[in-house]
Amino acid sequence: MHTTALVLFSGGQDSTTCLAQALSKYERVETVGFDYGQRHRVELQARLVVLREIKAQFPQWASRLGDDHVLDLAVLGQVSETSLTRDMVFKMESSGLPNTFVPGRNLLFLTLAAALAYRRGLQVLVTGVCETDFSGYPDCRDDTMKAMQLALSLGMDKRFLIDTPLMWIDKAATWAMAEALGGQALVDLIIEHTHTCYLGDREHRQAWGYGCATCPACELRARGYAVYAATLHAR
Repeated sequence: MHTTALVLFSGGQDSTTCLAQALSKYERVETVGFDYGQRHRVELQARLVVLREIKAQFPQWASRLGDDHVLDLAVLGQVSETSLTRDMVFKMESSGLPNTFVPGRNLLFLTLAAALAYRRGLQVLVTGVCETDFSGYPDCRDDTMKAMQLALSLGMDKRFLIDTPLMWIDKAATWAMAEALGGQALVDLIIEHTHTCYLGDREHRQAWGYGCATCPACELRARGYAVYAATLHAR
């Protein structure tokens, strides 16, 4: 039986929802974030605020929430020519992938998370990747996660489980999942404190939280919130 987990935690909507799910499911939960030279480095500060607020607002989860870790992955930014690591306009590439795709990012994240989990004695890696409502990133696919789970388990001679709570749901359902896990308090926490905007905008407050409202991440979050809000009015 799996009782411990390491959540890949960026401080965004998806990873915060995954963290809440992990805290409701596992007895001991730790978190890990990555500094890879991302344009939206403000998420590194936002994630600390989210962790603090979860401990303060959800005492039933606070005792389960253990250490937080941040790993320096500057090398990823050095080898990536993408709009998440450079001052570039968001666009589609000739490959058919958006230029927000950072090649190898999730593969590297999971590999280092597994190494950390190995040392910390944690059984499950929780990540907010999604194949239903995503940007076409190949390292978010279910097949990729299954392959990584096998490779990490074999390569470290330790059976890891990669838990992907959001894999088959869209953004509207992610908002609904947050409500089911932590009620309106968790939804409000996500709106107020999590960060999604690729441009790092924490000045403009939208109905769904802070962001520029024009980058791909903001547009996706906004659409999901609009659908979720409509279901609230229909109740």
